[in-house]
Amino acid sequence: MSVVGHTPPPFFKRGPAPLARLTFFTALAITLLVADLRFHTLEWARLVLATVAWPMQRAAQMPVEGAQGAGQYFASLLQLQQENSVLRTRSLATANQLLRQEHLEQENRRLRALLDMKERQPVEGRVGEIIYAARDPFSRRVIMDKGLQAGVAAGQAVIDDLGVIGQVTRVFPLTAEVTLLTDKDQAIPVQVQRNGLRAVAAGAGAGSIELRFLAANAEVQVGDILVTSGLDGIYLPGLPVAKIIHIDRDNSYAFARIHCEPIAGVERHGHVLVLGSRIVPPQPEEPVERKDVPAKGKKVRKAAQ
Repeated sequence: MSVVGHTPPPFFKRGPAPLARLTFFTALAITLLVADLRFHTLEWARLVLATVAWPMQRAAQMPVEGAQGAGQYFASLLQLQQENSVLRTRSLATANQLLRQEHLEQENRRLRALLDMKERQPVEGRVGEIIYAARDPFSRRVIMDKGLQAGVAAGQAVIDDLGVIGQVTRVFPLTAEVTLLTDKDQAIPVQVQRNGLRAVAAGAGAGSIELRFLAANAEVQVGDILVTSGLDGIYLPGLPVAKIIHIDRDNSYAFARIHCEPIAGVERHGHVLVLGSRIVPPQPEEPVERKDVPAKGKKVRKAAQ
């Protein structure tokens, strides 16, 4: 029996059961997760979403950034004047050192040429700004405002004015994701600056780094500085990485537990430098010997015979 203006729902047309829908969509979600993890099938969708969401993210951040910028501008005029005076005095004090450094670099190039040694290959760099941290609470990653349009590529090293910060792991059209050294999935080949001992530094989380797979009797001590070894072909050799702060040597274990503290501002940086590919200097062309023209000595020997 129906009420005027109201039709009861059909009895046999109800669709799938709620449990069947839940099972179907759960299986579909798991399939998409596995496919994206193994074959990266949803990478294009991630790039499209990041590109579309970027203007909305910037629009949402503009009021906060504007308020912060205005406050910092009116609060830091005196501080900027004082810093300008200090920097001017410091530049005059270090002018002699800069001139001597240029002279030493010229002498170094001449000595390398005399010893027939390879010159260190320079690299190009791009300055970027960290805009926010990644949303994953279990990883140490940040997002910078340079991406594919600026020539940033995955695998490039990221440094600041003190040392190595991390590595570019994912690139979008307008932004890039940087994995910090303190991330548990990040590793970097290093060597002890004091004695040249090579090792691998890995992120330990909570803003710390640890040296792995070093023997319990390894020649390291608290206060040693770790620099990049350059064996991976990504990081230039000699870049500061970390400082050893604690060593736990247990004779019952084959390896020592060595805890380090990053030298660079891994957790407090604002502007960073992305190191590009190494610029290979042009090599002089070697003279090509013609094989069809015999040497004069051979002609003389043939005439003597």
